[in-house]
Amino acid sequence: MQSTTDRAASRLAWARATLGDNALLLEPASSDASFRSYWRTHHDGRSWIVMDSPPAQEDPRPWLQIGRQLAAAGLHVPAVQAQDLEQGFLLIEDLGTRLYLLELNEHNADALYGDAMDALLLMQTRMGYRDLPPFDRAVLQRGLEVMPEWFLGRHLAHTPACDEWDVLEAAFELIIHNAQEQPRCFVHRDYHSRNLLVVERNNPGIIDFQGALAGPITYDLASLLRDAYVTWPRERVEAWVESYRHRLRHAGVIGGDIDRQRFLRWFDLTGLHRHVRVLGQFYRLWYRDGKPGYLADVPRVYHYVVSVARSYPELAGFAALIERYAEGRDLTKVASA
Repeated sequence: MQSTTDRAASRLAWARATLGDNALLLEPASSDASFRSYWRTHHDGRSWIVMDSPPAQEDPRPWLQIGRQLAAAGLHVPAVQAQDLEQGFLLIEDLGTRLYLLELNEHNADALYGDAMDALLLMQTRMGYRDLPPFDRAVLQRGLEVMPEWFLGRHLAHTPACDEWDVLEAAFELIIHNAQEQPRCFVHRDYHSRNLLVVERNNPGIIDFQGALAGPITYDLASLLRDAYVTWPRERVEAWVESYRHRLRHAGVIGGDIDRQRFLRWFDLTGLHRHVRVLGQFYRLWYRDGKPGYLADVPRVYHYVVSVARSYPELAGFAALIERYAEGRDLTKVASA
């Protein structure tokens, strides 16, 4: 594995050779929770992104394959100008800096989410999913188990007792069953405000899709509307959810038997799965990987978990368990080693 300095030198040399400009420089564009990183450069009056995806840690081929399929389905994903799969470097279209996270406000939210839901419908109706890895029971279970390990155990220093494990396991089984009873489709897995960009043509621009799975139909909708980085009033979220249910019915994806209440339950409990996982994952990113940047968003995720769980009587014990050990704690502060 290359050192950070050697990797940076290889990345810059490749970018300069690819664009034929020995003077160009790279500046950080963004990074994510994986080993992948993104770098912006300018050449001949145009901005480009170099995606650095070290093959040993982050094989770039799934990103390329899924990106081609998304583009063919009519979605706006970064076009690829050049690639070096052996080194793990890609030169791709720069979709800009106007992340949904930065652009959303109460006045434009209906329009921007409307665009995002239109794009989501294209993904769910035009993208094949049967060859994707399944979002199956094992994946669902592993995602949920991150929370007791890293939030309860590592961060709050609490090992659940036997009766508490019974509460956790009952809640997890309910959440898993909810996901499994839904229709299957292409699932982006991180369809939220940090991975959507406001663009002039065919909005939104979509990134970070390489981890797609075949999974429940409300998963990406929950990622979008119960975003770990943006909060909206419950009434407004539920109105968007209902508008998407009508889109799915009109497209023939779901039938008339899936009424508002059932679809909302699908959405709520699927979002709960995501946020239980993220509640553990954000702490794992700090304690295991040394990445503290997500801790500021933990209170929002915690609120989602507790408020949704409280709204379903069969999950009241689960909500109470979480609250019992988190009460009075500053969830943005890391525990001592």
